[in-house]
Amino acid sequence: MDRLDPLLATETSRRRLLAMGALAVGAPALGQAVDLRLAGGGGGRTTTDAFPGKRGMILQRTRAPLLETPMSVFDAHDLTPNDRFFVRWHWDDIPTAVDVRSFRLRVGGHVARPISLTLQQLLKLPRVEYVAVNQCSGNSRGFFQPRVPGAQWGHGAMGNARWTGVSLRRVLDLAGVRPEARQVRFGGLDRPLAPGAPDYLKSLAIDHARDGEVIIAFLMNGEQLPLLNGFPLRLIVPGWFSTYWVKALDTIEVLAGDDPQYWMAKAYRLPATPRGGVVPGAKDFPTVPINRMPPRSWVTNVADGQRIAFRPTLPVRGIALGGAHGVARVALSTDGGRSWRDARLGPDLGRYSFRRWTAEVPVAGRGPVRLMARCWNTVGEAQPFSPMWNPSGYARDQVETTTVVVA
Repeated sequence: MDRLDPLLATETSRRRLLAMGALAVGAPALGQAVDLRLAGGGGGRTTTDAFPGKRGMILQRTRAPLLETPMSVFDAHDLTPNDRFFVRWHWDDIPTAVDVRSFRLRVGGHVARPISLTLQQLLKLPRVEYVAVNQCSGNSRGFFQPRVPGAQWGHGAMGNARWTGVSLRRVLDLAGVRPEARQVRFGGLDRPLAPGAPDYLKSLAIDHARDGEVIIAFLMNGEQLPLLNGFPLRLIVPGWFSTYWVKALDTIEVLAGDDPQYWMAKAYRLPATPRGGVVPGAKDFPTVPINRMPPRSWVTNVADGQRIAFRPTLPVRGIALGGAHGVARVALSTDGGRSWRDARLGPDLGRYSFRRWTAEVPVAGRGPVRLMARCWNTVGEAQPFSPMWNPSGYARDQVETTTVVVA
């Protein structure tokens, strides 16, 4: 029997019970206090266990839910556990119940034969599986200086998972894409509450949509997708920011031209510069839709500001992300970037995955130690030292510094 078949028999009633849980309340019970040590201050947060299928999450916002993953989770796991995986929704009206028997994935637009697929039909198609990082466009926004509006995330608006599903290309082939197709638009079950507000829709160029790597996932780390992470289907766009990873995917529309709607033409756009940055205060600059992720790296086993006992060498662990390419090298500096010591790379789980690293750095004496971790990917792109700024707080890419105090 297919490992998802039992879920199809029970999911309707279970998901409807969840609607009476934390998604429907305005003030979930709070737990441990957390200080994200954001650049402009105001980094005080609390953790919560109150949302369905989640535990120990840093609460950024209740409705629509914004839940951040603590950095300690990345230190403990190659794959981010489903119950610790970050959550980001745009509109308050998110699905709290999904009837898997009546659910359909509809494919239309510039196709030869519009189709409507059941979950059972999708489960019968050949499967694709890989590990990929899902990172919010605004991850680390709270460290931008000058401060910008939007959710003041720390570094935990991201997660790494093994995604299992079917190739988007195969589904498009079932519908028969017409020669004039230029883009493919995706929509989910979430809806705006305000009259006239635009549905959340995102688009990919037709060649990208058909490259064989974009998939429609129904499993996350070998289990069904959590409700808050897009059950029953989620679009997976490896190497690209999370804005394209449409949750609760239920519509696919093939377009004959560029997508003119709000979420492509106005929102989630970067300055048309090499790193997506401009001088603070700049206006009326050309923009492009946000797309590929840059390489990044983080220290995970010690926190910024943490006090530790003196020892001659300090063990340091962390994770790195190559963006749209694999991680080739990670190096550490304790002298402001004047010299570097290569870290040891952990197992390679694929070009789109986090890669763990470890290092031992010498400690000269008591006092502050500034740890800088820098990633190079397999095409030679490296994290820059200089900060980048844009008015949306998107696509942060600079080398991060973690300062510990040796006592």
